[in-house]
Amino acid sequence: MNMTLPLYLHKLPLLSELFGFFNSGKHLNRMADHRLWAELERERDAYELLLKSLGYNLRIDHRGFAWFHFDDASSNVSKTTRQLALLFMLLFEFQADLGLHLGRFTDWVIDDALLDEILDKNRLLLDAESLADRDQLQQLLRAAGNYGFAISQGNTWRILPAVFRYLDRFEELVHTKGLPSDVAQAPQTETIE
Repeated sequence: MNMTLPLYLHKLPLLSELFGFFNSGKHLNRMADHRLWAELERERDAYELLLKSLGYNLRIDHRGFAWFHFDDASSNVSKTTRQLALLFMLLFEFQADLGLHLGRFTDWVIDDALLDEILDKNRLLLDAESLADRDQLQQLLRAAGNYGFAISQGNTWRILPAVFRYLDRFEELVHTKGLPSDVAQAPQTETIE
């Protein structure tokens, strides 16, 4: 990024909308909001420079998502964040057990049958997080949708590329913490450059 380029705000017509989107804690996904994503890609350097000058850390991942990153966010993990991590971990574990490639999670369809199977297999763990029935999991998926991690498609859900943030962390934990071998042997994600 060239720091000496002048900024022309008239070339950033969606600045207010993008700022509001990111500042509300949402993740922008290429798959879910094509208009905002195209604008961000078109003027990426200008948005990054302007937002950095204002004290914001805009992260744009090459896998198709962007967000405001806060370095101290890990010290204040909310209940929703913790529950989302649990749900995504259980989804990844379940799908890995079926032999599905974890890096292709955006292709998975999350329906009532899948949620019921995850509930049956992990009831005690989910009960400890107050997620012991399908309605509670669906409510959590709606929260995931509010933050840009999932999108509703009728009676089903799809998880969006922003969930790579969770998958990357899970894989990091597997490699650094020596998790059980059945988790550690789950298929690895593809890195798309």
